[in-house]
Amino acid sequence: MQIQQVLSEMRALQARASGIAPEHAAVSAAQPSDFANLMKNSIDHVATMQNQATALANSYEAGDKSVDITRVMLEVQKAGLAFHAMTEVRNKLVDAYTQVMNMQV
Repeated sequence: MQIQQVLSEMRALQARASGIAPEHAAVSAAQPSDFANLMKNSIDHVATMQNQATALANSYEAGDKSVDITRVMLEVQKAGLAFHAMTEVRNKLVDAYTQVMNMQV
C-alpha cells in the first residue's frame, strides 16, 4: 500500500518538475512506465540541475557581468532542494523495500 503512495508522489513530483499540468499528469500516470527509467530520468534531471547551478556559480565567481547573484542563489537553492527531495524519495523506497522483505509469508 505504501509503495503505491510513494509512486504516486513521485509521479506528481515529476509532473511538477517537468511543468506538466495536473490534468495531463493523471493521464500520463495511468500509462505504464518502466520504474528503472523513471528513477534514472529523475536522477539525471537532479544531476543536470546541480551541474547548471555549479556552472552558473563558477561564472559569477569568474566575474561574468551577465550573471546575477540572485539567479545564482535561486538555482543553487533549487538544485539543493531537488537533491534533498530525491534523497527523501530514496529513503522512502528503501524503507518500503525493507518492510516488504521483512514480511512473513
